[in-house]
Amino acid sequence: MSENDMPWEPPLAGSEVEHLVGALERLRTTFRWKADDLDGAGLQARIGASSLTIGGLLKHLAWAEDVTFVAKLRGEPIGAPWEGRTEEDWEFTSAADDTPEQLYAFWDDAVERSRASLDAALADGGLDQLAHISGADGVHASLRRLVCDLIEEYGRHTGHADLLREAVDGTVGEDPPPGWRARSGRAG
Repeated sequence: MSENDMPWEPPLAGSEVEHLVGALERLRTTFRWKADDLDGAGLQARIGASSLTIGGLLKHLAWAEDVTFVAKLRGEPIGAPWEGRTEEDWEFTSAADDTPEQLYAFWDDAVERSRASLDAALADGGLDQLAHISGADGVHASLRRLVCDLIEEYGRHTGHADLLREAVDGTVGEDPPPGWRARSGRAG
C-alpha cells in the first residue's frame, strides 16, 4: 500500500504542522467517507430518540469550518448561508430542508475555503500566530488552538456519523478503504 492509496494518513514522523494538519485531514476524510453517497433518506436517518442526522452533521461541520477559518481566524463575516442565523443548532435542524447536493456542496466548499485559509495562515506566521478571536480577558487564541479545536469537533462528530452510517446501510470501519474517493458532491 502506497501513500497515494491513503493520502489522508498523517506522517509517521513529521513536524508539528504536518501532524496537526494530517490529523485534521484524516478526520475530514473519514467523516466524508461516512457521509458519502447517501440519498435524502440516508442523510436524514436518525437513531433512537436523537435528532442527529448525517445531513445535519454535514451542514454543521461546514459551518464549523467557516466559523473557524473565517470568523475566528480572520475576524471576517462568514457569509451565506450562515450569516444572520441566531437560532441555536440551526445548521442541524435546517438540513432537513436541503437536498443532498446542497448538503454535500456546503461541506465540500467550506473545506476547500478552509484549506486555502489554513495554508495561507501557516505560510504567513505558522501555528503561533494569534487569531482574531479572543477570550473575555483579551487574550487571543493561536492558530494552533483553532486547529486543535476543529480536530476535536471532527473527532466527536465523526463518531456520530459512524453510528448513523452503520444504522443506514451497515457501513463500518475506522478508515476509508485504500484508494477511496468521494462519489457524491463536488468531491465525487
